[in-house]
Amino acid sequence: MGYYSFEDMTVWKLSMDIAEHIFHLTSRLPRSEDYGLTSQLRRAALSISANISEGFGRSSSLDKKRFYIMSRGSAFETKNHLLYGKRVHYFEATKVLELCTMIDSNVFELNKLIKSLECKVEG
Repeated sequence: MGYYSFEDMTVWKLSMDIAEHIFHLTSRLPRSEDYGLTSQLRRAALSISANISEGFGRSSSLDKKRFYIMSRGSAFETKNHLLYGKRVHYFEATKVLELCTMIDSNVFELNKLIKSLECKVEG
């Protein structure tokens, strides 16, 4: 990959941006959602970058790939929670669209990363 730290990875930086946006977005949710949507959405969003950093620290391509796949799953989970929040009128459609676009870009980058590791595993 050519990175000395996970913090240098574009995909990690974008996932941290997503988690930060989610944190601010959920700070406006009702207190009744503290242990529901707020908690789930924040955990799912933060899990994207956490799995990238954990995968970076693994030595084998197979291990790295596994964590990047989990990161992608967390991205989809985050998107799901955002779409639910929009449906129940917690979030504005424009903000959800902005975040979903960021998540789609993140997933695209993760897919490239996963694909590059598949070549190393197979080769």
